[in-house]
Amino acid sequence: MIAITGGGTGGHLKIAKVIKEELNKRGIRPVYIGSTKGADKEWFETDEGFEAKYFLDSSGVVDKKGIGKINSFANIIKLSLNARKILKKHKIKAVFSVGGYSAAPASFAAVLSGIPLFIHEQNAHIGSLNKILKPFSKKFFNTFLYGDLYPVEDIFFDTARVRNELKTVIFLGGSQGAVAINELAMQIAPVLKQKNIKIIHQSGKRDFERVKNFYEKNSIDADVFDFDKNLIQKIEKADFAISRAGASTLFELAANQIPTLFIPYPYAAGDHQYHNAKFLADKNAGFVIRQNEIDKNKIFELIFNANLEEISRNLSKINQKNGAEYIVDILIKDIFDI
Repeated sequence: MIAITGGGTGGHLKIAKVIKEELNKRGIRPVYIGSTKGADKEWFETDEGFEAKYFLDSSGVVDKKGIGKINSFANIIKLSLNARKILKKHKIKAVFSVGGYSAAPASFAAVLSGIPLFIHEQNAHIGSLNKILKPFSKKFFNTFLYGDLYPVEDIFFDTARVRNELKTVIFLGGSQGAVAINELAMQIAPVLKQKNIKIIHQSGKRDFERVKNFYEKNSIDADVFDFDKNLIQKIEKADFAISRAGASTLFELAANQIPTLFIPYPYAAGDHQYHNAKFLADKNAGFVIRQNEIDKNKIFELIFNANLEEISRNLSKINQKNGAEYIVDILIKDIFDI
């Protein structure tokens, strides 16, 4: 039996989901160990692809200060002992961690129990928990550092196409929205309209009404939405994207071969979104501009002068399909020697 642990954010949970689905294809229903906080329960509480699901009262340590940090660390130790009982109950032979504070109890429990720990680090900058646990892991997966395949749903590859003409721009701020990207979209939308460039805009739930009202007030025909489970259907229609640079989003866009201007979230831990985006920019497979450097004239110059076809073809070299199969093959081989 295999346990999957970690989460908190959609980026972590997407990895957990695709690995779970690949295990399910092989007749394996893993155990999930996450947190009562974050988005863990929202994603997996009713998911029948798991043999069992546990949501522990874990929380982050890095963002705490003083006594709060001490209390959080003490809580992780207590929860690790609980997680150790879970691992024993289900006769877990390997723990696969996707990182985040949700992963701490089960990951430490694996180390304490002598159970092989496999870690997937999504970002170019290694998270605090993963730095601590890396020396104790049997395998540490990271696309940026080691060239491991990044698990992306097949549909992003299956609908990929080379972009060679700018007809549609998509703005992606995530399900929670990104005010900076929304503001940029509203600044440049009138010019895009003049040039007959269509607009698709994921505004996020909190900013949906304001953004929608802007387009209506200015008579700009835009496909505005807050969240869509089938986001790929929006992305595949577009020829250029403007987006944050979370790793899962970045590799989904790369898989679909859509040239993207990344505007990293400036407060991401370790500035990891900037380093994620720079990974593509250095390969002439994307662009990156820091949020405090946004200038609409520079954006126009970039969008209208970009060699879309060259960038789109370069994106096809960034990752490969079957990243989940690649990871699960290693898990199965190393644990069960088959």
